Formats: sequence, C-alpha cells, structure tokens
Amino acid sequence: MFSLRYGTPTFGVALERTAVPHPRKFSSVCGARGARPRYPRVWKTDKRIGTVAKSQKLVKCIKDLSNVKEEVYGALDSFVAWELEFPLIAVKKALNTLEDEKEWKRIIQVIKWMFNKGQGKTMGSYYTLLNALIEDGRVEEAEELFGKIFSRYMEGLPRTFFMKIISMYYSLGSYQKMFEVFADMEELGVRPDRSIVRMLGKVFRKLEMLDKYEKLHQKYPPPKFEYRYIKGKRIRIRVYPDDSTEEATNRDSESDTDELEEVESTNHEN
Repeated sequence: MFSLRYGTPTFGVALERTAVPHPRKFSSVCGARGARPRYPRVWKTDKRIGTVAKSQKLVKCIKDLSNVKEEVYGALDSFVAWELEFPLIAVKKALNTLEDEKEWKRIIQVIKWMFNKGQGKTMGSYYTLLNALIEDGRVEEAEELFGKIFSRYMEGLPRTFFMKIISMYYSLGSYQKMFEVFADMEELGVRPDRSIVRMLGKVFRKLEMLDKYEKLHQKYPPPKFEYRYIKGKRIRIRVYPDDSTEEATNRDSESDTDELEEVESTNHEN
C-alpha cells in the first residue's frame, strides 16, 4: 500500500522595503525640542547692494550740495529712509572716501548727523571728527570735543588723541596749553610718542628752559632702534642721536649700491 502525504505548501515572498521620498522643509535641529520649521523671510530679496556701492552712492548724494545743515541732513535722511537697519558700515566707508578727498566739512556734517541718530559713537568716529575739525580750522570746537572725550573716558583715552591735540597747539604756538595736556598724560601714565617728545624739546629750547629739556630727555631717552615698513616688510633701523635716520639709511643704501656696481663691473671684466 502506498500512502501519499501532502505537506502544506510554503510560499516565500520577499518583501522589499522601498524608500518613499518625503519633501524636506527648512528646519534647524534644536537639541532640546527637536527640529523647528524655518521659512524664508518675506522682506529679503535676491537683489542686494553691497556696502561699497552704498558708500559711493552716499558720497555722490551729498557731494554737490551746499553747506546748509538742513539740506545735507535732509539728503542723508532720505538716503536711509528705506533701510531696515542703520547702514553703519556704508557710512564708515563713505567717511573714509571723504577723508581721502579731504572734504572736511562734509565729514563733520555726516558724523554729527550720525551722532544725532545715536549711531557710531566709537573712538574711531571721535578721532575722525577731531581731525576734521582741526583740519578745517575750528579750534574752539576741537578743544570742546577733546574736553568732552577726556572727561568721559579719561583713563581709557588712546594716545593718538593727545598726539593730535598737542600737535595742534604746537602749530598754533599756544605752548602753555601744550604743557597742560602733556601734564595730564603723565598723570594718567600715558607714555608719549617720540614725535611729542621732539616737539616738547624744541619748545623747551625755544623758551630757553634747558633744565626741563634735560629732565625730559633723561625720562624719555631717544630709542636706539625703530621699526619701519618698507615694501610691506617690517624692518629694524638704527636711529642716530642727531635724528638723521633717513640720511644715514640713504647713505648706507648708496654705499651698498656702489659696492654692488663695483662687484658687477669686476665680474664682467673677468
């Protein structure tokens, strides 16, 4: 007898997982709460103007105007009317352009307008304004500005402000005010630059105050070396006691060139 057994049929179906693409949204991962949706801002456009173009446009906008305060301020207000934020970088670049062109009155007007807006009150802006006032011949306004900055920042005032105001007093011949500013420098512990020491030494010689001249040079002796930038490289140069650094360097360079010419001529003869 034959017995037939039928087993249960087994069908092996391999189900493959297919990756269904999902549309990605603008999101940034947050460590605490997961991903947050980010959507593009409405007021941003693809056409953007750089700060250089803005600064050039600002210079052209105010350059041909008269010196009337209301006219210049109105042009500057219309320039920044549609800006979401104050264009501080563009204004600073425009000030650099005006400084290169020596438009001192325009610099004074732009900086004062910027200060009235409550923007850009930095040491660089104050120094640019002080320099423009001195170059434009407004001595009283420059003294008033320096007094305000000195009373406000006192110990944090950079040395360049003292150098600028002392050089102004030196050119005007008001030596007493020059001595007062130098005394303030010494009280605050600000070491004077070599140019300030030279100006004070010349004034002491002129006024025949030789004892103060000797004390000044004992306290601040002339440096033996100084650093200068020649073709982008920082070079150490020896300073001579009679302040003839340039003459000495020129002589050294001429002697070096003469020696090189002699060596080249001997090589050609051989």
